[in-house]
Amino acid sequence: MNNSPLTNKNNQKEHLTKNQEIVLNLLEKSNEPLKAYSILFNLSEHGVKAPLQVYRALDKLIELGKVHKIESKNAFVACINSNCSLNSNTGFTICQQCDEVSEIHDNKIFKNLNDLAIQESSKLNRYNLELYITCKKCLK
Repeated sequence: MNNSPLTNKNNQKEHLTKNQEIVLNLLEKSNEPLKAYSILFNLSEHGVKAPLQVYRALDKLIELGKVHKIESKNAFVACINSNCSLNSNTGFTICQQCDEVSEIHDNKIFKNLNDLAIQESSKLNRYNLELYITCKKCLK
């Protein structure tokens, strides 16, 4: 198994398996969220032949904060936010016309969600915020 060292957000070395590395590389190069079977199809020539290989790689990459799942689309994107491994909460804007996905980097939004839970005498455990928008390109 080929292990490639990468530095995670805590400056610790993480070793990715060959499958994790090629799944991450595919997602980083993709212009759109990819479903697991699309990942499998695109990586079959790299030795990834079974859905379980893709799901295991995705699960670990999500755990490391390198990949996010877009729940409403059952698809995956590479993380571009440097804080994600420290926080399992995520937020995205998704264009309803072109499906472009952008990761939200506004800490005020996340703080306000936590404050809302506190006001309700609750504890916010986890969330995946998905806002459907019409992006700048599609507004033209």
